[in-house]
Amino acid sequence: MSIYKAISVACLSGLAACVSPEPAGVARLGSDPVLGGGTYTSGGGITVATDLRNQGGRTMVCGVWAQSRQQSILTKLVERKVLGSGAVYLGEEAVVRGLVFMREVEPRADYGGAEAQCVITERPWRAGDETRRPTVRIPGQVVANESDETGTMIVEFKPTGPGAGL
Repeated sequence: MSIYKAISVACLSGLAACVSPEPAGVARLGSDPVLGGGTYTSGGGITVATDLRNQGGRTMVCGVWAQSRQQSILTKLVERKVLGSGAVYLGEEAVVRGLVFMREVEPRADYGGAEAQCVITERPWRAGDETRRPTVRIPGQVVANESDETGTMIVEFKPTGPGAGL
């Protein structure tokens, strides 16, 4: 493949990833939603619960998120940044990037049946998708870097799995 062709493919792929999913309202999560999330190095964390559905031949993603009731002041108001960097995947394919469309709920032991916000993606629903389990991926990142005369406090988000606790 020529360098020009490779650059064109990369650019078109990047543009395709920028297509915004369309809002699809509210639905209840199924009885066994996929969980993901992570924890902050200062304590506390985030849990994301999601499931996929066929909506008119396209893939619909529904989800909720919860955050720990007790956490560092340094992690307050960073959830949009953390959720914005996340994605829902089927295999190696990103179905939706950015999880800020999801509704916040209180932490709980079971997210099945939670009232979730949904978006319809451009991805066609394929045979066998009803049995495939998505994954939630949120990259590790620095969420706070505070310095004062006593030193520096760096807080990271680590993708450790569900981290909101109860």
